[in-house]
Amino acid sequence: MEDRSAPPLDPADIAHWEAVEEASELLHEERFTEALIALRGIITRDKLNPYAFYFLGVALFEVGELEPARDAYRACLKLAPAHLGARVALSHVLRMQGDLREALKEGMQALTQAPGDSDALHAVGLTYLARGDKLGARKYLEAFLDARPEFEAASEVRATLELLEAENDGPANSN
Repeated sequence: MEDRSAPPLDPADIAHWEAVEEASELLHEERFTEALIALRGIITRDKLNPYAFYFLGVALFEVGELEPARDAYRACLKLAPAHLGARVALSHVLRMQGDLREALKEGMQALTQAPGDSDALHAVGLTYLARGDKLGARKYLEAFLDARPEFEAASEVRATLELLEAENDGPANSN
């Protein structure tokens, strides 16, 4: 998942951000186990650090621990309800766990916070796709492409849309 955190603008958050800088670097270097250890230590010392919970969710997701990742993203959002990265990541994790109603709720909340955000559009589109709602999926995935996302993600979504189009043109729909 993409790192959606940015350095804080609020001076009160500076200490929280500084506490996670090293762990954030470990994540960027794909040293997930080391990042997990560092982040758990940070949280032990400061249970109110939303960035620590967010990055803990990222690290847990990367090692395939979806349930603890979900819980870490929820903890981040409890401390920082406007943390867009945590909300989008939570939407993806909930979708992957099969909780499509909650995944859509979180994705839509992310779009309310940041209308037109490409990552939120992607999360909502994939949730609609998982629900079997091809029209909803197409709407949000096309909006995602219109937001000019990164090449790799855009390529994957284009392939998904081509498959949806091929299914619509298939023999079952030619009547």
